[in-house]
Amino acid sequence: MPSVKIPRKSTDTDMTPFVDVAFLILSFFIMATKFKPPQPVEIETPASVQAQTLPEDKAVMISIDSLNRVFFTLLSEKDESKYLDVIKDIDANFKLGLTPAEMQNFRHTYMIGVPIGSLKQLLSIDPKEHKMETQPGIPVSDSNNNELVWWIRAVKNAFAGEKGFRYLIKGDGRSKYPAFDAVIYALKKNEEFKYNLVTSLDEVPPGTEFDKTRFFKPEE
Repeated sequence: MPSVKIPRKSTDTDMTPFVDVAFLILSFFIMATKFKPPQPVEIETPASVQAQTLPEDKAVMISIDSLNRVFFTLLSEKDESKYLDVIKDIDANFKLGLTPAEMQNFRHTYMIGVPIGSLKQLLSIDPKEHKMETQPGIPVSDSNNNELVWWIRAVKNAFAGEKGFRYLIKGDGRSKYPAFDAVIYALKKNEEFKYNLVTSLDEVPPGTEFDKTRFFKPEE
């Protein structure tokens, strides 16, 4: 009986479709990834064992560095028009004469740390060229001239009637209490009595009450 020879097929695999899929996945992650905003001022926050997710929208970040300088940051990812509302409010109250281009620069300025009188000069510079070490901080030490009061008032007007707006205070562990007290004064002056402290997440000490209860599940 004659033998039947099975034709041999090539074992080579066409990798082109796999490469296409790999590039599609890579492109998706590049476009979907949200990069962490820059940190122009180094602030070493105290540690805590209980944390909430840091909001990226409808919030104000008030930062205090180790030199007790106070900085203001508006976080409004979904409604960028709020930046314009805030800077227009400041411009109108202090008659700064800001140009449309300078107002637009406010949107891209991560931290404001100058007296309002120097704001026009700051916003006339490309935000990428801002040097935080040359910014003296927002004046807050004198209760009669606490300029943070005006920034909070402008934000409060811009977000009037909206729920879920939060005030965040991010203070360096080496900063002094008077700077923190001045920030609280500015909030109280605007009848804002709730705020969140930004801290570094630390491990829960073993054996503590929080360590015992965080995995507790009530009986059904």
